[in-house]
Amino acid sequence: MRITGFDPKAFILLVNDSETSFGIDASPRAARSPVLQPCNMTPRRSRPPSVLIIAGSDSGGGAGLEADVRTVAAHGLHGVVVVTAVTAQNTRAVTAIEPLSSRVVSTQLDAVFADFRIAAAKIGMLASADIVRTVAGALARHPRVPLVLDPVLVATTGAKLAREGLTEALRRHLLARADLLTPNVPEAQALLARRLRSEHDLPDAAADLIAMGARAVLLKGGHLRGRRVSDLLATADGRLRWFRHGRIRAEGHGTGCTLSSAIAARLADGDAMEAAVRSAIDYTHRALALGYRPGRGRLRVLDHLGAASRRR
Repeated sequence: MRITGFDPKAFILLVNDSETSFGIDASPRAARSPVLQPCNMTPRRSRPPSVLIIAGSDSGGGAGLEADVRTVAAHGLHGVVVVTAVTAQNTRAVTAIEPLSSRVVSTQLDAVFADFRIAAAKIGMLASADIVRTVAGALARHPRVPLVLDPVLVATTGAKLAREGLTEALRRHLLARADLLTPNVPEAQALLARRLRSEHDLPDAAADLIAMGARAVLLKGGHLRGRRVSDLLATADGRLRWFRHGRIRAEGHGTGCTLSSAIAARLADGDAMEAAVRSAIDYTHRALALGYRPGRGRLRVLDHLGAASRRR
């Protein structure tokens, strides 16, 4: 007997092959060897594509690797991780950041590439110029893996997440490897060394970021004023595609991480770039709308699984 109809957030169900009450076999055989079976919300694949996540860990569970892994899982794929830094943070503040050594980062990269079928990669917080160079060197050996680069420089709480020299290292070593660069307005300003005051500034800014080497840019307009949020996708062939949606009056934690990971997941599953971006923006918007506040701070954590279930 198999139990069905559980909430999507229940991942493991107890099942057996005999007639039982509530699906639990009371026979001695079952007592010796209970069977656990995963309950996936997407069709099962014996060897699903893997999405490589290169980012820092958020002890509060709302952003960073923690948000990335939940996003990839919600899209029915397997996430493998390379930890670049450990942070002590919650919904109110970031109190400590400890980058890992470039040697440990390199060893993690070697391990995941040696075993998993990496269908796409997402980069978030890199923390130091040494780690940027290490990651760039590893990805240069795998040029066919689509890369989404989220240039994380500052946390939602305002804490600086980058050491000196990181912005220049990103420009020099990683922008030309990025199939898609996903900066918000403050990150784009840091990369371009100039102010962006309205959405009218976004096309020129995206063009200049592409001129620095990125194959495409998704410039996120959430930091600009207005009742609607305008995000701009620009590609190297000069095409522009605007994505506009109503602003949710909540300060989300991990929205940039979630968006870039969702794009990587859609690319890994075979979507073209524009379709991947459109789907990921819709998913992130739903996750924020369904978000919750687990801590005492003002930040809302995204509901990744709820957003996935609403899509179906």
